[in-house]
Amino acid sequence: IMLLTDPEIESSLLISSDEGATYQKYRLNFYIQSLLFHPKQEDWILAYSQDQKLYSSAEFGRRWQLIQEAVVPNRFYWSVMGSNKDPDLVHLEARTVDGHSQYLTCRMQNCTEANRNKPFPGYIDPDSLIVQDDYVFVQLTSGGRPHYYVSYRRNAFAQMKLPKYALPKDMHVISTDENQVFAAVQEWNQNDTYNLYISDTRGVYFTLALENVQSSRGPEGNVMIDLYEVAGIKGMFLANKKIDNQVKTFITYNKGRDWRLLQAPDTDLRGDPVHCLLPYCSLHLHLKVSENPYTSGIIASRDTAPSIIVASGNIGSELSDSDISMFVSSDAGNTWRQIFEEEHSVLYLDQGGVLVAMKHTSLPIRHLWLSFDEGRSWSKYSFTSIPLFVDGVLGEPGEETLIMTVFGHFSHRSEWQLVKVDYKSIFDRRCAEEDYRPWQLHSQGEACIMGAKRIYKKRKSERKCMQGKYAGAMESEPCVCTEADFDCDYGYERHSNGQCLPAFWFNPSSLSKDCSLGQSYLNSTGYRKVVSNNCTDGVREQYTAKPQKCPGKAPRGLRIVTADGKLTAEQGHNVTLMVQLEEGDVQRTLIQVDFGDGIAVSYVNLSSMEDGIKHVYHNVGIFRVTVQVDNSLGSDSAVLYLHVTCPLEHVHLSLPFVTTKNKEVNATAVLWPSQVGTLTYVWWYGNNTEPLITLEGSIAFKFTSEGMNTITVQVSAGNAILQDTKTIAVYEEFRSLRLSFSPNLDDYNPDIPEWRRDVSRVIKKALVEATGVPGQHILVAVLPGLPTAAELFVLPHQDPTGENKRPTEDLEQISELLIHKLNQNSVHFELKPGVQVLVHAAHLTAAPLVDLTPTHSGSAMLMLLSVVFVGLAVFVIYKFKRRVALPSPPSPSTQPGDSSLRLQRARHATPPSTPKRGSAGAQFAI
Repeated sequence: IMLLTDPEIESSLLISSDEGATYQKYRLNFYIQSLLFHPKQEDWILAYSQDQKLYSSAEFGRRWQLIQEAVVPNRFYWSVMGSNKDPDLVHLEARTVDGHSQYLTCRMQNCTEANRNKPFPGYIDPDSLIVQDDYVFVQLTSGGRPHYYVSYRRNAFAQMKLPKYALPKDMHVISTDENQVFAAVQEWNQNDTYNLYISDTRGVYFTLALENVQSSRGPEGNVMIDLYEVAGIKGMFLANKKIDNQVKTFITYNKGRDWRLLQAPDTDLRGDPVHCLLPYCSLHLHLKVSENPYTSGIIASRDTAPSIIVASGNIGSELSDSDISMFVSSDAGNTWRQIFEEEHSVLYLDQGGVLVAMKHTSLPIRHLWLSFDEGRSWSKYSFTSIPLFVDGVLGEPGEETLIMTVFGHFSHRSEWQLVKVDYKSIFDRRCAEEDYRPWQLHSQGEACIMGAKRIYKKRKSERKCMQGKYAGAMESEPCVCTEADFDCDYGYERHSNGQCLPAFWFNPSSLSKDCSLGQSYLNSTGYRKVVSNNCTDGVREQYTAKPQKCPGKAPRGLRIVTADGKLTAEQGHNVTLMVQLEEGDVQRTLIQVDFGDGIAVSYVNLSSMEDGIKHVYHNVGIFRVTVQVDNSLGSDSAVLYLHVTCPLEHVHLSLPFVTTKNKEVNATAVLWPSQVGTLTYVWWYGNNTEPLITLEGSIAFKFTSEGMNTITVQVSAGNAILQDTKTIAVYEEFRSLRLSFSPNLDDYNPDIPEWRRDVSRVIKKALVEATGVPGQHILVAVLPGLPTAAELFVLPHQDPTGENKRPTEDLEQISELLIHKLNQNSVHFELKPGVQVLVHAAHLTAAPLVDLTPTHSGSAMLMLLSVVFVGLAVFVIYKFKRRVALPSPPSPSTQPGDSSLRLQRARHATPPSTPKRGSAGAQFAI
C-alpha cells in the first residue's frame, strides 16, 4: 500500500508491505502530481512532479531518479509488452528551451542525453503524443493544417491517410483493439459533431465508418465523443448520430461496417405495451462514461458479462435529457427492457450474475436493489440503518468478488463513512455445469458476427448460485465469407447498390506509384476485409487484393517541398527538401536537383532520397530550386521558390528632427544586418488609423498641420517583427544652426543613439541656462559620426492664452541671442567631473540634417563636404552679384567678425507682397 502525504504539509510517501499493519515514511525532494504504475512490474513507478519533472522508481517509491525535465502533463507512457523490446522503456513528450515539443524514449534508470532517442524526426505539436497498444501517434501542424503520423509496432512513422477532402481540424483516437485504429475526426465543416474512421492494420489508411457523431465538452473543457465500445464483444459499438438536428442512437456489431437503430422495449415498467415503430421511434441511450472510479457511468458493460448492457435513456424520435429511465439488455443489444424510471448507478458482481442498483439522488438513502437474473426482476435490500448521502460505490477488484463498498456521509458535517456490503451469504453453493445454458451471439437473428458464430455459457435465470471464474465463449465457428464481411478500401465509397467504387478524388493506379518495374504490388479490388473478421472461403478470394506486376510508368505528379512544409529557410542552417513523385518507376529514375545557388546534385533512384535532401544556403535571397526526373518512358519537372532569410536584429528609423508644414519628408528604415531576405514594412504616422504597408524600406509623406508627430515603422521578417518609433516636429517656420564642440568630447563619444539622446538633453539644458531662452523654443539633436556635431533648432512657441502673435520676430530675437552667447563661449557643460565641453556655432546649414545611420561612411562624408563647398561657392557668387546690382545698407544685426556665421532665414510659402528682410545678413537657416 502506498499513501501520499498532504503536499501543503510535507512531501512524503508512506509505504506498507504488510497490508497496512505498519508504514515506513520516505521523504521526497519533489511534490508528486500523478503516478503511473508499470502494467507488469509492480515495483516500477513513474512520478510526475508539480514542476513538470518526471521521476522513476524501481523500488516501489523508496528511491527515485530523475528521468526528464519539462515533460508535458499526461504525456508519458510505459513500454507496451510485445511492441517494445525493453520493458523499462519510457515514452514521453518534452518541451525544449525554446518552447517546442519533441517525442523522446529512454530507459527508466539510464535516461541521459546520450541514451535518449528521438523516434520522430523534428518537433511535434504540443500535447499530441499518444502511445497505445501497438501504435504511437503524433501531430504536426504545417501550412495551417494538422497532419497526423502513426508508428505501428515501433516502426518508422507514416502519415495517416484520410479521404483527401476530410481536411481534419481535430482527431481523437477512440480504440486500438484488435490491430486496428478507431478514430473520431472533426472535419472542416463540422462544429459539434465528429466523423468516425477505421483504419487498416498499420493505422495508415482510414475509411469512413459513421458520420456526424455527437460530441460535447467535459467539466474541464475536454472533448467527449458520444461513442461507446461495448465490453466483452469485439467490434460492437454504440454511437449517437446527429440527423437533421435530432440525436439518435445507433449500434454496430462489425466495427462500423453496418449501423442500425435500437429497437425499443415492447412493454414499459408496468407491463403496458409501448407503441414505437422503427425508424420513426426507437430507443436512445446516453453514452457518457464516468471518469470518477467511485461513481458508475450512465452506461456500463463488462468483459466478463459480454451480453449484459445497462444504460440510461429514453424512447422516442430523438435522445432527450428529460423523461430518463434505466434500460437493460441481456442479449447484447438486440432487445431491451425498462428496469427503473429514474437514473441509478449499476454495479456488476459475480461476472454479472448479480446486478446492484443504487438510485441517483441528492437525498440520503438506505436501500439498494439486487437482480440475480440479468435485470428481469429486482429485490430491495437495506444496507444501512441510518440514511446515507451516497458519494460513490466501488466494487472490489477480482473476478469472483461479491463485495462492494459504499462511500458517503450521514450529514453534510459528518466524517466520510464506508459501508462494506458482502453478498456471499446469499449463495449457498457454486454453480455447476447443469446451471448453465448455451447462448448464441447474434444481430437481429444473424449469427455470423465478425465472420464467426460464437456461443457463450449463461447461467439459467432460475438458478441462484455463485458463478466464480469467467470461462469466456464456449465455442467459436468460422463463417463463409460474404460481401457483408468486407468494407470499402481506402479511396473507395459505398454506393446505393452496395458496390464500392472509386471516389472522385482517388486514382486507383496511384497504389502502384512506389512500385518499380519487375516488382509486384497488391492491386485493390475496392474492398478490404474488416480487421479481426474470421470468415473463410466464400467471396474472400474475389474481394481480396491481388498481386500484380508493376507497370513501367513515366514520371508524373512530381513535387518538391521542404520537410516542414514551409517556404522559408534560415541562412547557414540545414534545410531538408523532399522530392515526391505521384507515379513513375522509382528504381530506374534519374533525379537532378538544382538548389539555385550554383550547386546541383544527382540521384539514380527515389528510394535513396527517402530521408530528404539536406542543403545549406550561405546567402539570403529567393532561390529557384528545380528538380528534373527522367526515366526511359518520359520526364517531369517541378520548381520551388525558397526564401532564405537571416534573423533581423535591429531596426533604426531615420527621418528629419524638424520639418515645415506641407513639405515632403522622407523616412527610411535602416536594418541590421542590412540583408535579411524578404521583408514587409508597416508604417504608422500622423493621425492615420490604418497603416501603410510597403515592400520598400523608404516612404515620403507630408504633414498639413503644426505640432509633434510620431512615426512608427514595423518590419516583418519571417516570424519576427521589430519596430522603431521617432518623433518629428512640424512648424510653419523655424531656424537651424550647426553646433560644434571642443575636441575632448570626441574622446567620450561611443557613437550610439542612446548616448546622442542623453548628450542632446545636456546641451539643451546648457543653452537654456546660458541664454534664459525657454526650453520649448529649443531642440538639439546630436548627429552620428565623428567629430561630434549637433543641430540646433529654434522653434516658434505660442502662449497658451494665444496673445503672442509674432512668431517670426521671436525667432529672430532668440536666434541673435543664441549666436551672441555661442560666440562669447558662454555655452558649456560638464560631461563628467573635470571634463568641461565648450559649445560653438559651426557652419551654416541649408536644411535640417537627418540621423541616417549609426556611423558615417567615408564616401558619405566626402559627398557632404563637396555639397557644402559647392553651396558656399554659389552663395558667395550670388552675394557678390547681388551687392553689385543692388547695394544695401548693412544689417544692424551683423557684427564685425561674424562673416563665418552668415545664416539664412527662410519662411515657408512667403506671400510675394512680404518684404525680404535682412537678406544680406540673416543668421539662421531652415
